Amino acid sequence: MFNYHKRLFYPIHVEREDPVFAKVLTEHYSGIDSELASALQYFNQRSNISNRHIRELLGIISAEEFGHMELISVAINKLGGPPLTLVNTQGAVWGITQINQSLDVIKMLQMDIQTETRVIRLYQQQLELTDDLNMKKMIRFLITRGEVHKYLLKKAQKLLRENGLPEEFNELIYDYKMSLQVLK
Repeated sequence: MFNYHKRLFYPIHVEREDPVFAKVLTEHYSGIDSELASALQYFNQRSNISNRHIRELLGIISAEEFGHMELISVAINKLGGPPLTLVNTQGAVWGITQINQSLDVIKMLQMDIQTETRVIRLYQQQLELTDDLNMKKMIRFLITRGEVHKYLLKKAQKLLRENGLPEEFNELIYDYKMSLQVLK
């Protein structure tokens, strides 16, 4: 299912090194609301979902989150940040307890929506912590992608609650793919 492409999901440029802002970005690499936590949460959840469309949606979002993690790592390195480890800005080691787990699909999706909301909020706060226009563009890009994920997760949750038709569930994948068209 997974493919690795040498080309980044979004080009990373920096105006100058900024180790302080690089350290701020480590929260997105290995913090509680990090791209790593999101990717593993969605990947784990998909194993417990019988609806093939939602399972596929969580799989492709999970893969994208790993791509976001790579963007963050490249940005941290270009900004002259610390070596990348799975430790957040407070020195806490990333752990499996940071993944929300449930076997109820509706609750699972609600946790995912909340995760995307927190990540978006954190990125929005960090917009003010840099003057680097390239970093602001990257953060806005990641906010936009988070909003797409949140929209699709809400749509999936609504379809489950309303016993949606197979073609309605198939729209989840179509909508995701269409959201990528604007990136080309």
